[in-house]
Amino acid sequence: MSSYSQLFARHIETLQQRTRDILNQQGLAGLAIHSGQSLRVFLDDQDYPFKVNPHFKAWLPVLDNPHCWLLVDGHRKPVLLFYRPTDFWHKVPDLPSAFWVEQFDVRFLTRPEQVAEHLPAQRGEWAYLGGHLEVAELLGFSQPNPEAVLNYLHYHRAYKTDYELECLREANRIGVRGHLAARDAFLAGASEFEINLAYMKAVGQGSEQAPYGNIVAINENAAVLHYTHLSHQRIADVDRHSFLIDAGVDFHGYASDITRTWAWRRGLFADLIAALEVQQQEIIATMRAGLRYTELHLQMHGRIARLLQQFGLVDMSVDGMVESGVTGSFFPHGLGHLLGLQVHDAGGFMQDERGTPLAAPEAHPFLRCTRIMEPRQVFTIEPGLYFIDSLLQTLQAGEHGKQVNWALVDALRSCGGIRIEDNVVLHANGVENLTRQAGL
Repeated sequence: MSSYSQLFARHIETLQQRTRDILNQQGLAGLAIHSGQSLRVFLDDQDYPFKVNPHFKAWLPVLDNPHCWLLVDGHRKPVLLFYRPTDFWHKVPDLPSAFWVEQFDVRFLTRPEQVAEHLPAQRGEWAYLGGHLEVAELLGFSQPNPEAVLNYLHYHRAYKTDYELECLREANRIGVRGHLAARDAFLAGASEFEINLAYMKAVGQGSEQAPYGNIVAINENAAVLHYTHLSHQRIADVDRHSFLIDAGVDFHGYASDITRTWAWRRGLFADLIAALEVQQQEIIATMRAGLRYTELHLQMHGRIARLLQQFGLVDMSVDGMVESGVTGSFFPHGLGHLLGLQVHDAGGFMQDERGTPLAAPEAHPFLRCTRIMEPRQVFTIEPGLYFIDSLLQTLQAGEHGKQVNWALVDALRSCGGIRIEDNVVLHANGVENLTRQAGL
């Protein structure tokens, strides 16, 4: 625990330095970072699940407590205004006692409006960071979410501290346990709903703690990229073909994002999974500092084209498939994205700390990252190969439709598709695959 505390102390030093830099640049006195507020369901007496402001959880792993505040100026010990009401209807948050407490000047609020008693007098010189602009205005903050401040913080958030990397490693270790449990449940004949229960039991997190909705898809449901329906129906062995799970966990506010695809029996689809996995591992091995992530994505399209050739699915040249967009009919999404405090972490299109954007190529609009890859950045690498009816219909009706082996495509439609996703850290001396390192 002492070494973990040391990692966190150095993490806070880094955040303090970033705070000093941006405050000096913008002539600000400090940042008032709001954890957020609960949102009431319309015409109901219950709230939606609370999601903390990522700028708040960048400083400490308090993820489930609204009405908290951080006051930071880059020099003094950060002030944590911790909300702890008197309440017999709900569980009151425990007194803070974890490894991170000594890094903060902790004060307590029993009512949200008490925050005004602790705020600096010159609030016009402080920036508010949070999602409740009406609260900022009521409290007298005249600079809510300044674009220059957000751009700077989002850009530098891509460079993970040692503490953040250890959190991401642990998120992968826990997530891998869930994936193995989900695989075993699928192979035992469970339904999507039952598989999801097995996953959540193995990781010890429910849907409200998960960083995103679990994708648990059997057969053709794997062709729905964000499938979250979770059918209760068990499928007979003879009709059982494939299983795709895309699920992660949250550890101290940091997400894992892992996908695996499994075949029910040996044969063409199982061979296709194995071949895509080889390509996925090879593209990861080519990652290096100085290469733009866009180039990695375009290289993957060439690899998908070679697979389509190899398995007799499309009779075209590799360049012809990529340039004409044929590969996009089978691999329609981006190769991956930045990962960290959020699953699709901020800053993926930023080219500098001023926030200068570089959009995805016009032919690849769903790519979520165009940055130059650098050490300490964490990415997902998640190539896919799918049989999506709407995309295939367009392909079949187009000029290259006759170059597709539709009999083979039709034989694979019931399998839905394949996605294989690892979480990868780029270091100065190579790549660290957090997911494979965790045993999956």
